[in-house]
Amino acid sequence: MLRRTMLASLAALPARAAEWPDRPLRMIVPFAAGTTTDILGRIAATAISRGVGQPVVVDNRAGAGGTVGSAAVAQAAADGHTLLFGTSGTMATNPIIMPGIPYDPLRDFAPVASFARTSVVLGARPQLGAGDDAEFLALGRRQTLSVGTAGTGTTGHLTQALIALRSGVTLTHVPYRDGARAIADLLNGTLDAMVYHPLGFLPHIRSGAIRPLAVTGKARHFLFPEVPTLIEAGLPGAVVEGWWGVFAPAGTPAPVIGRLNALVNVALTDPATRAELERQGLEVMGGTPEELADHTRSELARQREVVQAAGITAE
Repeated sequence: MLRRTMLASLAALPARAAEWPDRPLRMIVPFAAGTTTDILGRIAATAISRGVGQPVVVDNRAGAGGTVGSAAVAQAAADGHTLLFGTSGTMATNPIIMPGIPYDPLRDFAPVASFARTSVVLGARPQLGAGDDAEFLALGRRQTLSVGTAGTGTTGHLTQALIALRSGVTLTHVPYRDGARAIADLLNGTLDAMVYHPLGFLPHIRSGAIRPLAVTGKARHFLFPEVPTLIEAGLPGAVVEGWWGVFAPAGTPAPVIGRLNALVNVALTDPATRAELERQGLEVMGGTPEELADHTRSELARQREVVQAAGITAE
């Protein structure tokens, strides 16, 4: 029923939107090929391409934590032919931790639709002897614990900082250039713990090589229903999620934004798309452009509080 309603709304959009596009679109993914953001961006691009009858070319424009590609979209013509597959990092974290960033996430973009989100997992090496977050923090009060992440300003870093702030326990943050290297050091005992996305941890949790202590969402993660949230573990307000959404340059005509929004939402009702997102450990989002705008504003405010309290800056 929801899918039929969306398709009907799509057909009813103004004629001016129906005249667009008159050439291929470009979806800028601000990270390298093969990353989670790239995989998701290609799913979104394929769905939009099917709906508009034009190719949507994925342009991987990596650099500076996603700011290079994001700035390129902010400066592009507002004609609906250039889109950004943005992330919580590019739209909510980087503008806070990177002084002089060449775009404003609220001023320079027109939100199209939220795409997907995920909480992250605090995992520890079993040899540490912590069975849950409370035991981990109790250890941290007696000894120095190292917590690895995939880099400064990542969702993992924000989670580590928030845990330390809410618990009052000092944790040593160890940023890596990528998550794979951090996982390797967690497995060999160099790190005590790590915060990372669920899919990256999943095979190691299943094998028993990593022990999940808590997840960072408002509710438990569907891949780990037995693992409590940080809130359940006694850290009120400790919620951190990575998320992705589609954005266009500010000033893109409203009929075009409406048509793009309908296409993304239709894609998210497709069983194959939903199955693929769930396979990636992600929760489907969707919704209106206004909801994405509100989400971006609230994430900026929430992350600013954590970043300022923890003194996080880009390295």
